[in-house]
Amino acid sequence: MQPIFTLDEVFSSARREYSSDDRKFIAAAFRFADEAHHGQSRKSGEPYVTHSLAVAKILADIGMDKVTIAAGLLHDVPEDTERTLTEIEKRFGSEVAHLVDGITKLGKIKLRGSREEYFLENLRKMFLAMATDIRVVIIKLADRLHNMRTLGAVRPDKQERIARETMEIYAPLANRLGIGEIKGELEDLSFRYLEPEHYEEAKKIEDAHVREGKSYLDRVMEQFKVELAEDNIKIVTINGRAKHLYRLYQKLKKHDMDPGRIHDLIAVRIIVPEIIDCYETLGAIHKRYRPLVGRIKDYISLPKPNGYQSLHTTIFGPEGRILEVQIRTPKMHDEAEFGIAAHWIYTEKERGGWRSLIFGKKASAEAKPKDVAWVKQLQEWQKEIGKDNEEFWQGLRIEFFKNHIFAFTPKGDIIQLPEEATPVDFAYAIHSEIGDHIVGAKADRKIVPLDYQIRNGQVIEILVSKERKKPNQDWLRFVKTSSAKSRIRHSGREEDAQAAKGH
Repeated sequence: MQPIFTLDEVFSSARREYSSDDRKFIAAAFRFADEAHHGQSRKSGEPYVTHSLAVAKILADIGMDKVTIAAGLLHDVPEDTERTLTEIEKRFGSEVAHLVDGITKLGKIKLRGSREEYFLENLRKMFLAMATDIRVVIIKLADRLHNMRTLGAVRPDKQERIARETMEIYAPLANRLGIGEIKGELEDLSFRYLEPEHYEEAKKIEDAHVREGKSYLDRVMEQFKVELAEDNIKIVTINGRAKHLYRLYQKLKKHDMDPGRIHDLIAVRIIVPEIIDCYETLGAIHKRYRPLVGRIKDYISLPKPNGYQSLHTTIFGPEGRILEVQIRTPKMHDEAEFGIAAHWIYTEKERGGWRSLIFGKKASAEAKPKDVAWVKQLQEWQKEIGKDNEEFWQGLRIEFFKNHIFAFTPKGDIIQLPEEATPVDFAYAIHSEIGDHIVGAKADRKIVPLDYQIRNGQVIEILVSKERKKPNQDWLRFVKTSSAKSRIRHSGREEDAQAAKGH
């Protein structure tokens, strides 16, 4: 049985300070939810409001604002009690009511037709909710996380369905929003119910190798502290990091279940004050320990698509053991663990709160953060493809849930693309006119075909011709991005319409 939290524990575990007025507001929401759910129980037999409190605690743990926490406490009230959304709006304001309404609408998706159709409709509604206010989906992730923690109280057939939905929808969403802590736990909990035998197998390997490495990590961290102090490098914190169980199993499968072939089974994470300290720390580590070729990754200069930033290196560490070292600033660490949720703390201090994060509304014009812009991009993409579920699902897997690469223009501008993207995708990512007029491409100064799959870090030069008036419909066979497909199809429809007029 999961622990039953009190409101004091919600505040005590929070990653931010809440004012006296904030606490009163949240406490009032709790009392309202407690009264509304009075007499209701969960499958486990606990009072229903314990779920509301658990969701609030998860939201506080990742640093969300008072409005989001209040909405988390109230998210099931209109759906499961006699209290209405109008009452919530009168008592707590339109912002809380808007979030609760968004969660209620997400909960109204019922399983009709195939399971895949249900998943897709679920995704569509979540993406539309995100484009309006990302906090709706963050609350939904917290709700799903607690439901997964208590899944043992549910019938076995429901366990499998809920776990699969979590693995295929909720964990990828948490990853795309950069909330690594929630994503990792959702995957591990789903893994336990979907593949119990493999789960136990991975757990045994973890017990034998990861936990055995803890004493080694303790020695390494003490040694690193001394060595970095010798170079006058200030450390904020240094700690060990073990892989989440599901990710460990995925790596083990690639290496014939041999943990000895996994280089990042255990890692040391070093948090330093500023970006310049990250690079100085990397130099100090490499001065003493030989790095493995090809295992140095600079995610500070080239962040991952979900905004993740850090320096990674794998070294022959103390005692000759292979070890991964991650180096980042406190802000990078917060954003690695809590993703877009971490921005609520920083934006309220630096940019005027969540409205500037979502809408860029402030006296001085500011660019919208890239980790929000992809939601807007997805909304436009959805409009373009309409209700074609198969195309939506395939495109979604490539464009938003798959790994991405970075390529450069000859001037050094960075273009982000899904894996297996081609020069045609690259051209359309720069500008639709460049895509329409492409006749050739170079990758690292060498001529490549238009269906060439771009590799991470390559410099791509696009060759264009004014004589080309429209894209080639054959390109649809190999392009990967929605923007390229949309433009090519649009041109094809125009061509068909003109041909019809000619007849």
